[in-house]
Amino acid sequence: MTSTMHTDSGNRQPAVPRLAPVTDRGGLLVHAAVVPFPTAPLAGRQPGSVPGVPGLTREQSAAVIAMAMRAPSLHNTQPWQFRLVGNAIELRVDPDRWLRHSDPHGRELMISCGAALFGLRLGLRSLGLLPVTELLPDLAQPGLAGRVRPAGHAAMNRVEAELIAAVPHRHTHRGAFAPGEVAARLLAALVGDAAAESAELSLVDRAEVTDQLIGLTAAAAAGQRADPEITAETRGWARPPGSRARDGIPAWAIAATTADPPGRLRLPQRDFGQRGTDQPGGAPPSATAVLSTASDTPADWLRAGQALHRLLLRAATRWVFASLQSQPLESPRYRQKVRDLLGMTGYPHLLLQFGRSNIAPATPRRPQVELRAD
Repeated sequence: MTSTMHTDSGNRQPAVPRLAPVTDRGGLLVHAAVVPFPTAPLAGRQPGSVPGVPGLTREQSAAVIAMAMRAPSLHNTQPWQFRLVGNAIELRVDPDRWLRHSDPHGRELMISCGAALFGLRLGLRSLGLLPVTELLPDLAQPGLAGRVRPAGHAAMNRVEAELIAAVPHRHTHRGAFAPGEVAARLLAALVGDAAAESAELSLVDRAEVTDQLIGLTAAAAAGQRADPEITAETRGWARPPGSRARDGIPAWAIAATTADPPGRLRLPQRDFGQRGTDQPGGAPPSATAVLSTASDTPADWLRAGQALHRLLLRAATRWVFASLQSQPLESPRYRQKVRDLLGMTGYPHLLLQFGRSNIAPATPRRPQVELRAD
């Protein structure tokens, strides 16, 4: 059985920690270690059992899961379930929340679950515990996206404390941006965060390329509106004003119009079939970027999700937020057009536009009791 080193993201690390943690390129503490990538079910092994590391209490595991629950997900579907096994927390895919028409291969489903995995890692750091993360740890259980367990103790550092403090106000931004530039130093830090999770954040620095991305997004969105199954699936996650639903997109988070004034270089917002209350206009985005990975496997999708949550939290520490668009990447035809336009050898997963914004209400979340895996 072969082993692979993953010192940047903290993925696939050993049961027995080294004496001291290391800091990855984005400033998070991880273990410099190796664990085998499983090629068969881990028969006979007690998942999450780490000698010398006590198990999580019920209160601790609830706190860790509460942080993971704040992860971003497509249409706020929250397609995850959690289970405490030994001193590990397993994250499982909730197949009932898979958007099978717009995401037939489950790529965006796994990206959402990857974001929740990063939330579990950050939750352990909030307790002063060093996380070890395994992606797809048991090939006999395809619904088991990952497993996170503590493997030692270390106090939070400043970077981690800032990310944790940003969790409550981090939000996907669909409305107008406020005036003000995003610092080049912050954008460079976001690029570093993606790289630390084995992903890539590529900044689009030419207005004409952004304009072409706008055209591709609009064309892909028109194709989706012409598909009745995709249209019904998307609109099923839009919530009307006054809704008490704990998932989906609330009316206040939906733009009043999908059109934006010309010259603002804003990617078109997804059409949820109803007009919300968030007004268009405002300042143009300060930066446009593409999140990608070198390969296009379920493990890569999980890595992209971890990178996404991490960089969005980093941006939120400076009151910078991102609108996320994936319509042209949900179609093989338009996804290839994006790759060709940007000259990419990797695989794009999300288009992001960053800008400044004021605080927004917290997007609703399902109660933790609903998220327990059997």
